[in-house]
Amino acid sequence: MRLKGQKVLVVGVSKGLGYATAHLLLKEGAEVVICSLEKEKLDEMEGALKKHGKVKALHIDGVKEPKKLVDAAVKFLGGIDHLSVMIGGYVEDTVSDPKGLDQMLTNHIKAPILIVQEAVKRMHEGSSIVLVSAMKGIGKSLPNQLSYGIAKAGTAKAVQTLAAELAPKGIRVNAIAPQQIDGEFTPGRDWKKLRKSTGGSAPPEDFANVVVWLMTEDSWVVNGAIIPADRGYNLM
Repeated sequence: MRLKGQKVLVVGVSKGLGYATAHLLLKEGAEVVICSLEKEKLDEMEGALKKHGKVKALHIDGVKEPKKLVDAAVKFLGGIDHLSVMIGGYVEDTVSDPKGLDQMLTNHIKAPILIVQEAVKRMHEGSSIVLVSAMKGIGKSLPNQLSYGIAKAGTAKAVQTLAAELAPKGIRVNAIAPQQIDGEFTPGRDWKKLRKSTGGSAPPEDFANVVVWLMTEDSWVVNGAIIPADRGYNLM
């Protein structure tokens, strides 16, 4: 188990990527705190995950109360070795009506930065942070994704800037950039059979594997990277 005894906070846990990541972390021996604003779904996930290891769900707004969130996680875990912020949200808009601008900038830039600000106070040499950008932020843009594309591009730049700032402390910062995450996670399923033969989409387990790898010593040499997770779709 590559993360045995490691303490991990995962913020913005959905029933897709976040759920799959928490499950894989537990299988790798980590102790995990999951956080989301959707309390009913969060409690359901906590109940299922408890079968696999030490886990606790926190229903705390990381944007409004990042210190409260980190303090509660530290109280349960006894510290933080790794952090992943994967708060989601998607809005289609254009410059004629940038209706999603505030929400997208908050979800994909402001929230991760505020949570990282508090978490790094408790982290140490050998710790790591993993954020979630998107191929629409670092690759080809679409005309109806103004706010989303800008925000996800900002996530990518935040990763690079944070990595440069935190490198002297021995804290790595990376991100994955998915094309499309297909469906919700179900523990124990044969998810490889759900892979599609074409396109850049994949089940959440495929992306969770990369997130967890970025927290292990196997990826020690990787820092400040935004890893395209689209099977090369954007190169075709």
